[in-house]
Amino acid sequence: MSTTIEFTNPFRPGAGHKPPHLAGRNDETSEFSKLLQQNIILENMVLTGLRGVGKTVLLDTFKPIAIREKWLWVGTDLSETASISEENIALRLLTDLSVITSNIVIGSERTQQIGFAAESETTKRTLNFNTLTGIYNNTPGLVLDKLKYTLNTVWRAFSAYDIKGIIFAYDEAQNLSDHAQKEQFPLSLLLDTFQSIQKSDIPFMLALTGLPTLFPKLVESRTFAERMFRVVFLDRLTKQESRKAIIKPIEQDECPVKLHEDAVNLIVEMSGGYPYFIQFICREVYDAFLQKSDEGEEMSVPTNEIIIKLDTDFFAGRWSRATDRQRTLLYVISRLKNCNHEFTVQEIVDLSKEHLQKSFSNSHVNQMLTSLSKIGLIYKNRHGKYSFAVPLMGQFIERQPVDSINL
Repeated sequence: MSTTIEFTNPFRPGAGHKPPHLAGRNDETSEFSKLLQQNIILENMVLTGLRGVGKTVLLDTFKPIAIREKWLWVGTDLSETASISEENIALRLLTDLSVITSNIVIGSERTQQIGFAAESETTKRTLNFNTLTGIYNNTPGLVLDKLKYTLNTVWRAFSAYDIKGIIFAYDEAQNLSDHAQKEQFPLSLLLDTFQSIQKSDIPFMLALTGLPTLFPKLVESRTFAERMFRVVFLDRLTKQESRKAIIKPIEQDECPVKLHEDAVNLIVEMSGGYPYFIQFICREVYDAFLQKSDEGEEMSVPTNEIIIKLDTDFFAGRWSRATDRQRTLLYVISRLKNCNHEFTVQEIVDLSKEHLQKSFSNSHVNQMLTSLSKIGLIYKNRHGKYSFAVPLMGQFIERQPVDSINL
């Protein structure tokens, strides 16, 4: 019993929490490592995929790789607040940059002490946040001009140091957008800034992660973005990779839980190969096995209980964002054989005629898919086809009682 208490449940299904064993992702890591070898930045990175595939975790693992290659690293999550205006995104960049520049000395100044016969004192002037914003505010021109000049100044200050460049890493970058009606273009500003300074051979690289809506947004904002980024799509794990993610964390001799082959195979199937679901299910299975072991019960995966909890914790909140009519449309999509991959407007229209008393028209489906994209349930790829933005969403919808959906 003491061993059980000492060995903590190793699985971590929280958002962005690093799993005890990072399975797979060797190809994606190799792609990032290649980008680090650029002397002149020709390509930046977009790391994209559905929720739950481990984008945030993988981005975090890139940081020590970059640092070993003598790159500096700044960044954070991009909230919608950062995308309200051009000034906000500029302030976001300068705030993040100040973390690594605040100790960089760029000069000195003499300050007069108060009192009789007081002598002046020399203090060092560093590139802290106040200095960066001072340079920015005192530079004439538009926000783009101010930001480019400030970034140029920063790189000149780093010229005496043995560094390769600076990576600006931003998670949840799909929150970035332009606002033409307000004459504010923060996304365009970001792209214009980095394209310009990279053309000047300044090695500042963007590493953006986000939902699959991210890259189409970038290209829509600036067509040159198509040539500016290397897009890496993070997909589900293979069965073998999934098995490693399940088994490796409990291989230690002192671990009180051991999973039999049938349990591992069941978890692989239930998770669909999505890292978040593997962590979620394994955490529940681990606790359940401990309890059954203590009570002398037969070891088995509590499938129904886990599905109910997963539905409540992960899917229900997203499902609640949809209106009744949107849920009807999502129900039709869930009945498509290819609902877990790609589907077209026409496929939805045709199937709605079989399942609904009042079927959907093409224009109605188009409008509703656009609305569902805005709330993060659907996304449109570059080939004009659609997919669920939430993994295993089709299976969740199939579990909903039919009488709760207006057919």
